[in-house]
Amino acid sequence: MTVRSSRRAKRLLALAALALAAPALAAPPAAPAPAAAPAAAAAQPTAAVARALRPAAAPARPAVEAKPAAAERVTSVEGITQYRLPNGLQVLLFPDPSKQTITVNVTYLVGSRHEGYGETGMAHLLEHLLFKGSPRHKDVPQELTAHGAKPNGSTWYDRTNYFETFAATDANLEWALDLEADRMVNAYVAKKDLDSEMTVVRNEFEMNENSPASVLEERVLSTAYLWHNYGKSTIGARADIEQVPIDRLQAFYRKYYQPDNAVLLVAGRIDEKATLARIERIFGAIPRPTRAPQATYTQEPTQDGERSVVLRRTGDVQLVAAAYHVPALAHPDAAAVDLLTSVLLDPPAGRLHKALVEARKAASVGGYTATLHDPGFTFIMAEVRQEQPLEAARAALLGTLDGLAAAPITKEEVERARAKQLKEIELTLNASDRVGLHLSEFIAAGDWRLFFLHRDRLRTATAADVQAAALRYLKPSNRTVGTFVPEAKPDRSEIPAAPDLAVLFKDYKGDAAASAGEAFDPSPAAVEARLTRAATPGGLKLTLLPKKTRGGAVSLAMNLRFGDEKALTGQAATADLTADLLLRGTARRTRQQIQDELDRLKARVHLAVPLPGLLTVGIETVKESLPAAVALVTECLREASFPEAELEELRQANLAGIEQQKSEPQAMGMIAFNRHVNPWPKGDPRAVPLPDEQLADYRSATLAGVKALHATLLGGQVGEVAVVGDFDQVAVRAALEKGLDGWKARQPFARVARPYRAVPAERIKLELPDKANAVLAAGFPLEIRDDDADWPALVMGNYMLGGGFLNSRLAVRIRQKEGLSYGAGSSLSASPLDRSGRFMAYAIFAPQNEKRLLTALDEELKRALQDGFTEAELKDAKAGWLQSRQMARSQDGGLAQSLATWSYLGRTLAWDEAFERKVAALGPADVQAAMKRHLDLAKLTVVTAGDFAHAAAAPAAPGAPAAPAAPPAPAGAAK
Repeated sequence: MTVRSSRRAKRLLALAALALAAPALAAPPAAPAPAAAPAAAAAQPTAAVARALRPAAAPARPAVEAKPAAAERVTSVEGITQYRLPNGLQVLLFPDPSKQTITVNVTYLVGSRHEGYGETGMAHLLEHLLFKGSPRHKDVPQELTAHGAKPNGSTWYDRTNYFETFAATDANLEWALDLEADRMVNAYVAKKDLDSEMTVVRNEFEMNENSPASVLEERVLSTAYLWHNYGKSTIGARADIEQVPIDRLQAFYRKYYQPDNAVLLVAGRIDEKATLARIERIFGAIPRPTRAPQATYTQEPTQDGERSVVLRRTGDVQLVAAAYHVPALAHPDAAAVDLLTSVLLDPPAGRLHKALVEARKAASVGGYTATLHDPGFTFIMAEVRQEQPLEAARAALLGTLDGLAAAPITKEEVERARAKQLKEIELTLNASDRVGLHLSEFIAAGDWRLFFLHRDRLRTATAADVQAAALRYLKPSNRTVGTFVPEAKPDRSEIPAAPDLAVLFKDYKGDAAASAGEAFDPSPAAVEARLTRAATPGGLKLTLLPKKTRGGAVSLAMNLRFGDEKALTGQAATADLTADLLLRGTARRTRQQIQDELDRLKARVHLAVPLPGLLTVGIETVKESLPAAVALVTECLREASFPEAELEELRQANLAGIEQQKSEPQAMGMIAFNRHVNPWPKGDPRAVPLPDEQLADYRSATLAGVKALHATLLGGQVGEVAVVGDFDQVAVRAALEKGLDGWKARQPFARVARPYRAVPAERIKLELPDKANAVLAAGFPLEIRDDDADWPALVMGNYMLGGGFLNSRLAVRIRQKEGLSYGAGSSLSASPLDRSGRFMAYAIFAPQNEKRLLTALDEELKRALQDGFTEAELKDAKAGWLQSRQMARSQDGGLAQSLATWSYLGRTLAWDEAFERKVAALGPADVQAAMKRHLDLAKLTVVTAGDFAHAAAAPAAPGAPAAPAAPPAPAGAAK
């Protein structure tokens, strides 16, 4: 009753060619390993079927048996014949008259690969419980002893198996078949047995935990696999072993222990016809479950960089290990990988043996290749004595593996490895009992015939094949390296369990409730009625909206306008750095002192230059702190000291952010689109720079340039301030006037105009390798202003086309119906000052779906223009759009920024009210007519950015199956 010994690292170190050894009958598996059987998962049987399979105390088969179910012959290979019973049970018969024994082996296609959350170790735990009895075989250990059998069971990633080898008599065979049939569906799996056996399994778990080699192997594989269960130890997590509920374990048993999820193999001195008749009679009485087995589908993504693990525990030797992902057993490369493992590890000629053991850099080296149902791994480990340098062994191990390109595998090495592996296979085939057990690994990998196919591939693999496999899979980017560093007293952080929440909150009261705000009406008329408008002595326009808020919250938005087209040319990076540096120190305070004061005042402050010539300042705080926060911010605005070290820190952060954009489809796609629809020359304040141009600007920005921009262009005489929330109007106005008094720019402000510029339609495609996601941006400039008569209709048309949530036309078609994009929609903008706007549709998508996405976008745009929108669509859209505007006005920070902008434009909220009335009055024909007038699809520029070359060359479905080398020999005490 053991977990397969892929994790038994002591054996790995003792046997360099462990992967080649055939499993020893008396030493079954003992530690978790990776893989899964094909038809592994299945739903629970219905209650009626469950009752039929598990009567209270009677056998599952009726007293008077029905006519035995006839088996269908499937195929035969090298003396082994496969049959299938109507209930789905696969049967393999291997007569061997030279044997005086018979081996019965049942392989269930369930292992740790099939375990879900909280179920780790469940397959192995069940393996133990199936020795606790069933209605017709109440004392399984006693019966095994009475029949002189050599039995055991084992669990691995892809399968669980039970076997017994016994003297070849009809009575023994009848007994063994009946035992396996009864515990297939009638095993007790009782709570009392779980309680006692759990401690046994836990002891097995603890035995592995005592071995640093076993633990390191687990840590390396769990790091190598992010998602697939091959990264989880088959023995399971201690908490799952200790706390598994019996009902979940029983459900797991009913799901997987069924005839259609099992393969029965009988090998030895048998009469094939008579044995098949017995199987039909005994196993054929088990009903076929109503559920169908479900295959697992988790795939481990390609590893994209070397990973490492350091283990620190008490121990006497050091260890270094490496794991590489390799193909599944059925893949044609599996044979070459197995030969490669032998070339590397088999003493005395193995390359790693020579590089580490013979070179006295390690005491031993071992490993194996776990070729499984799904892509598996090659695992290698070296043992290093404490007085030897661990780093030297690590360098030698990885250097040998990385050096295969410069020192290719030779024909002589492959022939030597081939001879050894074929010898092991031939000797296994000469012993039917060993074949019977050995085939479990190949059954679990998908098909028992893989044993023979893999042998054939070992015969024909060339040195070139093995070298190609080495270069394909033994890459640093595909590697996980682990080291074990012995420590006499490991220093660990023991994480305490979560406390009992009922006890924790028994007498908890909390603080007094924050002061409640008023019920605020966010309609335009109601907001307008509460506003106070004024101006500071310096000239800033001031808009005040006092209201009671929860906790006395208040938001302030300040816009400071500076420069003109000439002064701002080539200054984008300098202006951005200037804004970021304003809070980094003043003549009176350091950066830390500023931050400490903001924290004391419970204030959040944000400064930015979102547009050329506009510095925005946002303050969020509470009533009593706002005057002091204003005083601190105006100190930073006027008296910034611009420390050089802070400039360099900001420069490096900006450079890193820009460099990251260069390979990102979303960033590069949007840059390409915006450059095309905004064709301004390099350096112009309105230009959209390329990443390399931005990098050059940030590298060349100087402290002198920052100080000059601040001294020349910034001041407090042109701009707007809006305050929304709970505040003292007199105190806030006084703080603003005092803080900004006398602060004037040396050069006057003049708005940089953004006139409409027509651009030709283009198809732009950017190739950005190694990116799983692509982006689309499609659109054109619009010659329109937001007070145009058609603007309300265009706003609603875009809202229904792609501006709403998941119910807009583009979202429904591209995301909801076709599943092509997580995010798809459209946007529309218009200037309030220039006749210049833009329409854009966008989506993110998988590169291989580009054609489908473009088709869907084209069809939906045309449908909107040709067919328009229905009355019901428009009615729902109006309701949603109006509510979204109401909601926006209820957010104090956003409302403050809007009021400041409206002040600049000379508008009141009467403008909003009138605009919403115009929207409410629209009909479907109005919307369609406006869209036809302005959305000319002949002008559409389409930009896509992504890894399209890789998508076009995506690998086809896997080819012919390949078989793996013999799996590692099982270890651990037999039952």
